[in-house]
Amino acid sequence: MHDVELRQLRCLLAIVDEGTLTDAAIALGVSQAAVSRTLASLERSLGVRLLRRTSREVTPTPAGVRVMTHARRVLAEVDELVRDATSGPARLRIGYAWSALGRHTLAFQRRWREQHPATELLLVRVNSTTAGLAEGACDLAVVRRPVDDRRFDSAIVGLERRLCAMAADDPLARRRSVRLGDLSGRTLLVDRRTGTTSAELWPPDARPATEATHDVDDWLAAISTGRRIGMTAESTANQYSRPGVVYRPVRDAEPIAVRLTWWRDDPHPAVQSVTELLISLYHPG
Repeated sequence: MHDVELRQLRCLLAIVDEGTLTDAAIALGVSQAAVSRTLASLERSLGVRLLRRTSREVTPTPAGVRVMTHARRVLAEVDELVRDATSGPARLRIGYAWSALGRHTLAFQRRWREQHPATELLLVRVNSTTAGLAEGACDLAVVRRPVDDRRFDSAIVGLERRLCAMAADDPLARRRSVRLGDLSGRTLLVDRRTGTTSAELWPPDARPATEATHDVDDWLAAISTGRRIGMTAESTANQYSRPGVVYRPVRDAEPIAVRLTWWRDDPHPAVQSVTELLISLYHPG
């Protein structure tokens, strides 16, 4: 088995991200024949088929999906290595899916700069189950649902109220708060990958209908029409105010736990510092 090269991993990701070998060749600045040879050499080295190719599309095989996940992390770490070696100050990337830390976001950024001036803080939005951690897009991640993967560890740093998002002219918007029972006859818009809400919050005989969404902007746009409602952590309301959309507390719903997540076998050196700072923001005094 030959050594896997970084150029092979970049080629694989370019094919999948661009959609075709031709577009990947343009993105990489090489010929289509070179892309085909590089992909073939990677598949020979690994002994598995990574992509299914038809005349219309290129899709990863199950093995290809696994290799891509590792490839993104490896390439991100190599990029970070280069930045660390050439840019001077250290950099800490914290991923999040829909909302960062809500009303605590600005305070967290400012306190981190005061307490750790040598380490640049970057907040990175990645709408995945690990908020970019598994993909190598960040060093630590803020998530609001448990990550069911033994590769990661986490700590609860705070709790947030659960809010219902609805159109400003919805009859329920006239109330200061709502109950789960008020929503059972509605259609609830949920993100099944990263969202904090599912129909299981309601009793089996009183569950709302659900529809899927994958992006907070699409979620807000649908809710503003009045045809759908949403339920989310209060951080979303702090970070995404939108004309035509209001948020109301759901007073009989359990709060949402905010978790800091990291690689179990390779924890980032800043885990303890970030955890302590977040806890102090969510639990002042």
